[in-house]
Amino acid sequence: MNLTFVDWLIMLLYFVFVLGIGFALKRFMKTSKDFFQAGRALPAWICGLAFISANLGAQEVIGMGASGAKYGIATSHFYWLGAIPAMIFVGVFMMPFYYGSKARSVPEFLRLRYDEKTRAYNACSFAVMTVFSSGISMYAMARLIQTLHVFDGLFLSMGLPLGWIFHFAIVISAIIVLGYIFLGGLTSAIYNEVLQFFLIVAGFLPLVWIGLRNVGGWDGLKTRLPEAYSHAWRGMTHANTNPLGVEVFGLAMGLGFVLSFGYWCTDFLVIQTAMATDSEENARRVPLIAAIPKMFFPFLVILPGLLAIATPLTANSAKIVNGIAVQNAANGEVVPAGKGLIPVKVDPINGKVLYDQKGQPLLDYDLAIPNMLLHYFPTGILGLGLTALLASFMSGMAGNVTAFNTVWTYDLYQGYINKGASDSHYLKMGRWATVGGILLSICAAYAATSFNNIMDTLQLVFSFVNAPLFATFLLGMFWKRTTGHAAFTGLVSGTVAAIVHHGLTLPADAHPGIHGGWIAVVHSYPSDMAQNFWTAIWAFSVNFVLTIIISLFTKPREEKDLVGLVYSLTPKPVEHTMSWYTRPSTLAVGLIVLLVGLNIIFR
Repeated sequence: MNLTFVDWLIMLLYFVFVLGIGFALKRFMKTSKDFFQAGRALPAWICGLAFISANLGAQEVIGMGASGAKYGIATSHFYWLGAIPAMIFVGVFMMPFYYGSKARSVPEFLRLRYDEKTRAYNACSFAVMTVFSSGISMYAMARLIQTLHVFDGLFLSMGLPLGWIFHFAIVISAIIVLGYIFLGGLTSAIYNEVLQFFLIVAGFLPLVWIGLRNVGGWDGLKTRLPEAYSHAWRGMTHANTNPLGVEVFGLAMGLGFVLSFGYWCTDFLVIQTAMATDSEENARRVPLIAAIPKMFFPFLVILPGLLAIATPLTANSAKIVNGIAVQNAANGEVVPAGKGLIPVKVDPINGKVLYDQKGQPLLDYDLAIPNMLLHYFPTGILGLGLTALLASFMSGMAGNVTAFNTVWTYDLYQGYINKGASDSHYLKMGRWATVGGILLSICAAYAATSFNNIMDTLQLVFSFVNAPLFATFLLGMFWKRTTGHAAFTGLVSGTVAAIVHHGLTLPADAHPGIHGGWIAVVHSYPSDMAQNFWTAIWAFSVNFVLTIIISLFTKPREEKDLVGLVYSLTPKPVEHTMSWYTRPSTLAVGLIVLLVGLNIIFR
């Protein structure tokens, strides 16, 4: 695919614009509060769009498209079961604690509720998670650029190996994100996330419309797919009867409760965005405002994955072997060609096809949406679609890097290394922490090459970090008897439980190693995602039980120290002074009604 001048111009204007935002905001970054917290002065609708866009990075756009192709419409559970209920909960119940406590980060909130060691542990684990998440976005962007063969001509003319394009793309993306975060901090990231939201809607709506029209609408799509791919709930009675490879309990407990609430209620990446608004009332509205478009995003990011699988195979496909097309190469060798628009996965460095434990070629589901764009979009619209993808990568990286530099500066550097420095010193440290976060993300990008679906990778990281953390938050918020010693021990034990479970289990057809089974294989799951859900369940359960037991044998804090940190000891927010349609409770009820309706329609 040769990009034309119009396509290049659209992408160039985007890069100029995002860097321009950073330069324009640099003069307003006078204090650490301006850099790390956007001055807590932004309106609710801006923060609401940024709240959803902070989660709408490469993991969301590429990962959900990949999961749609791999698991079918059941991927919508990541929204209708695994996001909206938790977003409602954090808006109605948890934002008053976060905003009212004046905590600058989630680890700092843990210090206020528990103690220093709990804060330190969470700060370290969260910093690692943000680095991996940013690295996944960086990896996805490099794979996209490599797939488009954008720099092939340049590298060939310079006599450089084409395998170096992967490394070059990672470095370029890192430099751009570093530029506008280093200059404008969280404010720059938020405004770019709002821009990214509108770009994704503008770029993906035509893709879905054209793709559906090509396969004969929704009914035509269902006829081209196995029946299990077109139903969200059918086949969930047993793990082996649905593509997701998980039964109802594993789905509801693992995704709908532990992973979803663990992410939306405790992940500082999104909480940071809501806390940047100008009042507690608006902070409560932010997740609820974000939940409205979030509810309909499956139609923008999951449907393209299903359409990629359903697109008719190319005419040069020789035959179908185990559902995967194979074709004859120029030398007569039979090579894998993929399934629909999904190609086989190749090593980004040496270009060789990768195979599973049974010798079957792996499909590269991460390329579902990029290949859909190349297949359906003409000049101009293609440039817009690619810019939407690039924006999601940049946004995902930026959101994680801003969360990393805040936690590093406030919770680790100021907390334990240099407590008495000036505010200007912490501002400088925040900028240099941005550089460090980018460098570490580059390392994480290479670790992500071992998975054929970055959403699998992301949920694995969440099961290690967010799942046990949610148990700590849940008990701390609703049970005043929970102690700091218990919280810390439970948090560490939950993470260890996740590690052990991962080391003892393995998805079907995967090799022992980064996918699991590196201790011994005592149980096999039908898919990576099923393994992730149960890893999260074990992590949460171990933490929850141990925290309760240890709390009963340790001394709790006095009630006067827990006002504003425990639900029963905190004054409830007043809503009667608000207009009825702006009240968080009204928004929450409306969202629940829509949510139930969508689940019934696509059951």
